[in-house]
Amino acid sequence: MAKRERVLKMSVEQPLWRALTAYRVLTMLYAVGLFATAYDEYDRPGVAIVYYCVLFVWTLATLPRVQNAAACTKRFLAVDLAIALTGILLTPLAADDAHIHSGGPTLPSIWTAGSVLAYAIKGGWRWAAFASTPVAAANLIERGAPARDTVHNVILVWVASIAIGYVVEVARASERTLARALEIEAATRERERLARDIHDGVLQVLAMVQRRGLVIGGEAAELGRMAGEQEVALRTLVSGGLLPVSRASQDAAEGAVVRAVDEPDEDSPVDLRTLLAPYAAARVSFAEPGAPVPLPPAAARELAAAVGACLDNVRRHAGEHARAWILVEDEPGEVVVTVRDDGPGIPEGRLAQAEGEGRLGVALSIRGRLRDLGGSAELISVPGQGTEVELKVPKSVKAER
Repeated sequence: MAKRERVLKMSVEQPLWRALTAYRVLTMLYAVGLFATAYDEYDRPGVAIVYYCVLFVWTLATLPRVQNAAACTKRFLAVDLAIALTGILLTPLAADDAHIHSGGPTLPSIWTAGSVLAYAIKGGWRWAAFASTPVAAANLIERGAPARDTVHNVILVWVASIAIGYVVEVARASERTLARALEIEAATRERERLARDIHDGVLQVLAMVQRRGLVIGGEAAELGRMAGEQEVALRTLVSGGLLPVSRASQDAAEGAVVRAVDEPDEDSPVDLRTLLAPYAAARVSFAEPGAPVPLPPAAARELAAAVGACLDNVRRHAGEHARAWILVEDEPGEVVVTVRDDGPGIPEGRLAQAEGEGRLGVALSIRGRLRDLGGSAELISVPGQGTEVELKVPKSVKAER
């Protein structure tokens, strides 16, 4: 089955990258301006000039790297942070002692915060905390002692970067939720459109073929019966809701991306209704709750197989024209599925006789499956009044594999 893929671009993260790009350019120019105004405070201005040339070229050359999360790689972040740390540690070598002890700015000045913020936007608050720690250590080493203004600046950068990283994580989670909601809404609208078109055409034709076939009789009656079964199956397909769309969300440079996938996670609960809905047919009615009926995947499959075995028994022993009903009940601690038919019923003692003859359909296919699930199967049959099988499965038990 081909996958259906829809990409939704709606990033609230992208403006942060644009702001970071502008921040890096402006703070680079600001750092150069501070150096120019305090040129006399530098014992070795040549060291500072070389560093600023590197900083200028690096900032402009790497502007494409801070356009989005995909371009901002781990290797770039590491080199960018290394340049900021190098500038901080070179400050005592370039400036005189008075500049250092008076709390003068480091060579990169507030440009350093741009490196930390890139970590925050890229990886969230944990990455921000990781990048802030060496910056704090380098500032303390540059000053030589934990002065009040140095500690204040270090804590400010640390807290601000972690807060921004946390906000980015929350924004990404919101994007995933919104992308999923929009995708489900679009799928629902498309299903409703298809349902209207099919109802106006195909379903009415199938219903007419069923009615006319039953009136004509003979081979036409068989054709009518088949048309009736296809009508029920098609109504189940287009009525909506039961077949879940499995999705995997991920982040991309342009925002949240939702991709359709084929199989759900084996650890995720399965809606039992999706496994029982295909059993509905012209002579099999299916009644289910309006809300999902979650069960562990293995347990849901075994329970659905037991229901299928019940319907096989109806067709085999009650005849092709017997009607059957499937009722699903979602109780607080268990799921109850009842399968009832209007056949001739089972004579008293017939099941025990069948087991003695080696025919173990009910014993193994139905009761055996339910026993492995920790549940039970109760069969009630009155001759001439049909048969009812009640299947009970606890919600917290997984089937044995």
